[in-house]
Amino acid sequence: MLSEKRRQRILEMLKMEEEAVTGGALAKAFDVSRQVIVQDIAVLRAQGYDILATANGYMLPKPQPSDRYLKAIACRHMGYEEMEEELTIMVDMGAKILDVVVDHPVYGKISRNLMICSRMDVQDFMHKVKTQRAEPLSSLTGGEHIHHLELPSERAYKRMMETLVEKGFFLREVTAT
Repeated sequence: MLSEKRRQRILEMLKMEEEAVTGGALAKAFDVSRQVIVQDIAVLRAQGYDILATANGYMLPKPQPSDRYLKAIACRHMGYEEMEEELTIMVDMGAKILDVVVDHPVYGKISRNLMICSRMDVQDFMHKVKTQRAEPLSSLTGGEHIHHLELPSERAYKRMMETLVEKGFFLREVTAT
């Protein structure tokens, strides 16, 4: 299959899927190496396609209703258990955790798309972190980090915040990052 045709089919697959698609799954579907898929994604991005690389694979952002409720909050936790508890609190209140950002004193802002929407997503993410023995990004900044969130309502946000404050995770609201 020619490269351009494969790239168009990759776009079609990403448009059809609700969930992220791993590079390995794309490689298998097109009988190429994962590195070829990484290169294809880079070419597609250079052509202007907004392809997100998440912890669960590649995805295209879905059109969002104009009434979505977006917030950015700074939190602090230490260790895997507290990270899992923080993420679970957020998704239990209906939040979609879009990303995590740390502001490193030397390297500046470092961010990673997460797209975590459910307890299952939290469990999958934590499994990857633990099996890969990956330190959380927040370990670079003493546990402090920022999450950009999409919530169903202000009420859900307030309930989530109450729980995060009670557990000692919440630091402050963030206006721009």
